[in-house]
Formats: sequence, structure tokens, C-alpha cells
Amino acid sequence: MTEESHIRLVLPGPVEVRREILEAQTAWMIGHRQPAFAQLYAQMQTKLQQTFLTEGKVFVVASSGTGFWEGASRNCIRDDRKALHLVSGAFSERWAKISQANGKQIDVIELDWGQGFSAEMVADALKKDRYDALCVVHNETSTGVLNPIQAIGEVVAEYDETLYLVDTVSGYLGAELRVDDWQVDLALTSSQKAFALPPGLAACTINEAVLERAKQIEHRGYYFDFLNLDKYHGRDNTPSTPPISLMVAADKQLDDILTEGLEGRWARHEQMRQITAEWVEEQELGFYAEAGYRSPTITAVANTRGVDVPAMADFMLNEKHFAIDKGYGKIKGDTFRIAHMGDMTIETLQEVLAGLSDFLGKG
Repeated sequence: MTEESHIRLVLPGPVEVRREILEAQTAWMIGHRQPAFAQLYAQMQTKLQQTFLTEGKVFVVASSGTGFWEGASRNCIRDDRKALHLVSGAFSERWAKISQANGKQIDVIELDWGQGFSAEMVADALKKDRYDALCVVHNETSTGVLNPIQAIGEVVAEYDETLYLVDTVSGYLGAELRVDDWQVDLALTSSQKAFALPPGLAACTINEAVLERAKQIEHRGYYFDFLNLDKYHGRDNTPSTPPISLMVAADKQLDDILTEGLEGRWARHEQMRQITAEWVEEQELGFYAEAGYRSPTITAVANTRGVDVPAMADFMLNEKHFAIDKGYGKIKGDTFRIAHMGDMTIETLQEVLAGLSDFLGKG
């Protein structure tokens, strides 16, 4: 494929991956039981801790983020207790279903898609019942909602038996997240969103409270058994075969991210959110996410003009060589999503928005 024919991704995952990151995957293969892999794992660990802002452990496995949903539910919710799931979009809904599919008892606070949760909602719920875990999605990819993880964490911290479990699949490295300062017990993510890597790598922060809880649960599964993962983690290794080439690329990407700096990376994503918001208003379109909860990594645009979204996507693909999103699930077509995450530059975003304007100008 030539550079001229390359279709650039403006999708909410997988995102566009820089050529030098792709090429890093072509390094000579090493064995995952060799010292070279232990060195790779250890140096990645330090960088992952720096980017999650945690002194805790960060497990790394070959998986999508979905795998750690299951791992979190199986290792953190005891059979005779319940978890509280906050649901207001496709992915928070799916995590709740995964908890149930693993035989866990759950309660749900459910809001309309596009709405965000407040700390007050969580406080009211935790006063009424006892929960082993509070499960929330940091950045709901289906709706473009960013939930207030810090404020919710302050509430959950008042309940010693309630673990705070956070899905930050499309938040990590695009939206501010301070795992230790915000009292998050477990934060899970995957590689194909703001991390700007190919799919296939998942990471999950773990503190001692999570490991102590896992010790109280007999049936933790196998692949995502946190106690087994922890045993191998202590050897700078993994129980099962890891995605070695992808980890080599991730190690380089982490170097580049730390060079940009977390504050700088967060600021760039905030700037892209603002540029996109201004474009939405100029085009007399709407926002699907409510004010005060809008994501810095993805904007769900409410299709208030009745735009032919499939036709717009075809135009962007064929005329501008960008692959864009058409909306997700039950709001597909009624919305479309503009992903502004990962290594996207301001210049590329402006090029995308100009292409969309060209199409809308023809309507």
C-alpha cells in the first residue's frame, strides 16, 4: 500500500498508528521465558506506572479491555455480595452483563445514554446497601461522556469494603487520570484507543486491596486469575504467551508519550475537544453528551440536521481518504462520532473537519 492510498483512521478504535510504532513490531522475536523478555516487561512496568500515576502493579496481557472486565468481576466480587454498576452507554451496559454472565450479583444505576454520573448519585446508592465493588466507565466510547472519576472516588473511599473499579479504555492517555490520588483500586485499559497502538494488548492497575479480595474468592477463572498473574508479575513475566511484538511497540510508544508529557498530552486532547466543539456549533449540529460531561477523546455529534451519515462516511473515505465513524448501537445515524485521540495532531483534526464541512456544504 502506498502513502497516497493509505486510509487514515478517525475511528474511536482502532485509531491511526504512527509508522514508527508499526515498524517497532518488526524487531527480532524473543522468547517470553528468556531474560530479554523479563527486561522488556520490567521497563514497561515502570513506564506504565508513570502514565497511570500509580505505585501499584500493572498487569499486561494479550487481550482486549473486555478481558479485564471479566477479570475484575471474577476477582473483586464475592459470591455472597453484590457490585454496583453505573450504566449510561453501550460499554458500561456490557460490563454489567459480563458481571452477571459470571454469576455475580449486581445492582445498577441506569441513566439515559448521553448522561453522566455525579458523586451525589453514588453517595445516595452506597448509603442504601453494601457493595463489594463500584464499577464505572471513565470515558463512555459510545456516547462521548466523561464521568467524574475523582469525585466519585472520594465517595467510594468512605466505604472500606467497596473496591473502586474503573474502565478507562478510551480515557487513559487522553483524559486526566490519577489512579492513586483518585483512590482507584483497579483501572483497566487496552491498546487501540488513546494509547495509539494496534489492538491486542490490555493493561490493568492493581493495588493490594484487590489482591486481598481475590484471595477470598475461590473461582477466579484461569486466564485472568489475578493471583496467578501476580505470581508471574513478580518474575517480570506473564502466565500465558504475551504479545511480544506489540509490547516492543508499546515500550517505544510509552517513551514517546513520556517525552510529550502527561500534562501536555491531556492538554492536546482538551484542545482537540474544543476545536471539535466549535466546529459542531458552526455547523448547527448538536452534542449527544450533556454539558459538563464531554469527552476530550471523542465527540458524539447529535445529527440534528438529518445528515445522511453513511453518505458522509463514503465521501470522507473516497474523496478525503479518512475512515470515520457512523455512530454506535442504538444511536447509529442519529449520531456520528469524531474521534480525536491518540497521536492525532491539531492539523490532522482540522483536515478532517474541513472534509466534513465540504460534504455538509453540498447538502
